[in-house]
Amino acid sequence: MNYKWTYEDPKPEEAAAAALLARETGVHPALGRLLRRRGITTTAEAKRFFRPQLTDLHDPFLMNDMQKAVDRLNAALCRNERILVYGDYDVDGCTAVALVYKFLVKFYSNIDFYIPDRYDEGYGISKKGVDFAAECGVKLIIVLDCGIKAVDEIAYAKSLGIDFIICDHHVPDDVLPDAAAILNPKRKDNVYPYTHLSGCGVGFKFMQAFAANNGIEFNQLTQLLDLCAISIASDIVPIMGENRILASHGLRCLNSNPGIGLQAIVEVCGLGDRELSMGDIIFRIGPRINASGRMQNGREAVELLVEKDYQAALEKAERINLYNEARKDLDKQMTEEAINRVAKMTNLDDRRSIVIYNEEWHKGVIGIVASRLTELYYRPAVVLTRSEGMATGSARSVSGFDVYKAVQSCADLLENFGGHTYAAGLTLKAENVAEFSRRFENYVTEHIQDEQTQPALDIDAYLDFKDVTFKFYQQLKRFAPFGPGNERPTFCTRRVYDYGTSKVVGRGQEHIKLELVDNKSNNVMNGIAFGQSSQARYIKTKRAFDICYAVEENTHKRGEVQLQIEDIRPCE
Repeated sequence: MNYKWTYEDPKPEEAAAAALLARETGVHPALGRLLRRRGITTTAEAKRFFRPQLTDLHDPFLMNDMQKAVDRLNAALCRNERILVYGDYDVDGCTAVALVYKFLVKFYSNIDFYIPDRYDEGYGISKKGVDFAAECGVKLIIVLDCGIKAVDEIAYAKSLGIDFIICDHHVPDDVLPDAAAILNPKRKDNVYPYTHLSGCGVGFKFMQAFAANNGIEFNQLTQLLDLCAISIASDIVPIMGENRILASHGLRCLNSNPGIGLQAIVEVCGLGDRELSMGDIIFRIGPRINASGRMQNGREAVELLVEKDYQAALEKAERINLYNEARKDLDKQMTEEAINRVAKMTNLDDRRSIVIYNEEWHKGVIGIVASRLTELYYRPAVVLTRSEGMATGSARSVSGFDVYKAVQSCADLLENFGGHTYAAGLTLKAENVAEFSRRFENYVTEHIQDEQTQPALDIDAYLDFKDVTFKFYQQLKRFAPFGPGNERPTFCTRRVYDYGTSKVVGRGQEHIKLELVDNKSNNVMNGIAFGQSSQARYIKTKRAFDICYAVEENTHKRGEVQLQIEDIRPCE
């Protein structure tokens, strides 16, 4: 990929303040600037950032309708009402349902959970789901990671004597459903201090309030934070503020005492012998949970996450792993078809967006294909297929561009839609696809910035190899967990050379394993450059080149660092 390298020199007063903060916190000077770039200006703020504390979580009762939600749940328990925990079929929805169900079932047995079928019912609350609840005698549905737009479905449920508590984080419409309580930090009348919770995060806050109201020890709930970490990583929400606290403690839980179901997934992923990171969740754990809802039914994923017997969990995890293998094959096939279709677009070079429609594509994989197209062409992409007589699909975006607003601008053409900044889902009549494509393109053209149409590597600091020590890595590790709002830092070292032992590796000889030196130290630095074997010939000439990279631990040599090289640029 042809990256644009960006670096903003700090002003003298900023550099001085960053150096002072680095001295006060005992970190490398370059990391002092990283703190400043994250809005951290004092030693006290740095300590809170480096050591996120559960005591710094916001009071859940600050969220609109929280007292109503707790009162309605308490009433259900007192009256022994049948409760159904209902959630979306993606990772965020499945982890949210698992968290709320696992917590409540400790104290109450008249409870079950429900995940709608992606193909039979579609996204969100369905009439079929409401009818199922009515047949089972359910009087209260706690819905997670969806429901904020289900005005008609919730009205129908109310006519059957069923109340809803909505725990959602998607952008609401002007008209809210007639629910017993609506917990959503993106409500227009929101007063909650943090608006970026995942759907599982909203469910956690509800259980936090319920526990506080009923004198339940908080540590009974925090045992389930591994599920929060999975949802935060997989749903690509910002990892600052309250999410950073939940993700940090969730990762600790995942690494020290995960739930039985997650233990089984970790084992199936082959990750049992290492410290897990947000990247492991995004690329290994999350896709397997997602595969259940994409290929079969998300209920299987929740059954795994709430399983108490390890052997049974392992069998379920193996089955979900098979779904993931099938998903990968389908993903590869559809992505190739999509790329071929895009390549045939006559006006591709002039377009700022991509909208493609194929009636035969598998509904469960179109979101992944949209992500692939966004990564490849670096422009917002919408991929549509046909389902139940409608065109339905997913939109994905590039950094800094709000694709939800782009979809929303075409609302009059849509039957329904929902989502957030970087991902959205939509359904429309097939005859409206061409007009949607035109209007979507016009909106993107008018609102996207030139710098958003080219992938960029934001350089945090220039370093010499003498700076890149294991001590530096240990200090850098304190910035984790990384993700949106707290991206893994990217560094640059200028004028490096092949030590003479770099080589092309990989099944398809597509990667380069590097051993590098610079002119300012005696360090021989190990690195890996994925997918950049085209640079190998230049590197072997012993001429100088610049590198952008992230610093990580060498998994084969404990106590040493290696570079994950993002881009290589020959020196002029």
